[in-house]
Amino acid sequence: MGSVIAVAGKGGSGKTTVSALLVRLIREAKTSSSVLAIDADPNSNLAEVLGVKPAKSIGSVLDGIAQDPSRIPSGMPKERYIEYELQTAIEEAGGFDILTMGRPEGPGCYCYVNNVLRNIMAGLIRDYDYVIIDNEAGLEHLSRRTTRSADVFLVISDPTPVGLRAAQRIIELAEELRIAAAKKLLIINRALLKERCRAASNRQKFMRGEADFLGYLPQDNRLAGLSLNGSPLTQLRDDSVSISAMRRLMDKIL
Repeated sequence: MGSVIAVAGKGGSGKTTVSALLVRLIREAKTSSSVLAIDADPNSNLAEVLGVKPAKSIGSVLDGIAQDPSRIPSGMPKERYIEYELQTAIEEAGGFDILTMGRPEGPGCYCYVNNVLRNIMAGLIRDYDYVIIDNEAGLEHLSRRTTRSADVFLVISDPTPVGLRAAQRIIELAEELRIAAAKKLLIINRALLKERCRAASNRQKFMRGEADFLGYLPQDNRLAGLSLNGSPLTQLRDDSVSISAMRRLMDKIL
């Protein structure tokens, strides 16, 4: 089974950006390895940040099956059909694959297809060397055991008290849900150099040590410019401060 890195953080913390940086740097450092990016936050845009436009999401697949079971071809087991549909939702990109989970919107019953989805996802994860999961703050897919555990649980926060309190709540939620993780790590994002002493004080004040502090990612004006223009992170220059800083953290993450 490959390494699973689950990334979490409150909205606006930069977890999608960090997820995309991980995909990019793993793809560059481990050229012979297979990489799967999973966008498990319905409100995020990991595919867009990575420059990919997925044709469908797992949510739309489940909607179709739950609302109209008759669409399953006669003689084909339900699980086989769901597995086929899941495979068609995987987009192949430059050196990595991406799967967008989405969220079912229809009124149908999803109990069966969700149970099948858990089994299929477990098998899918085994097929890749590295899996990066961009989670929503509520950890829905981890809590439903769509993915059962992670090698690394990576929590992203900004340097503010509000951000660090949210990071602590996410870590506590992972504990309550009994989400297994070999390593729990914290990254403080968009931290200006002059703010780091205060950020360190806030971290000690608002967090209780369940996650190891990994380091800071600085404010990156080039990255902010790409975001404002709606451009993918793949256009970020290799010498940008965020790429350089993330590279220094990679060995500890992997």
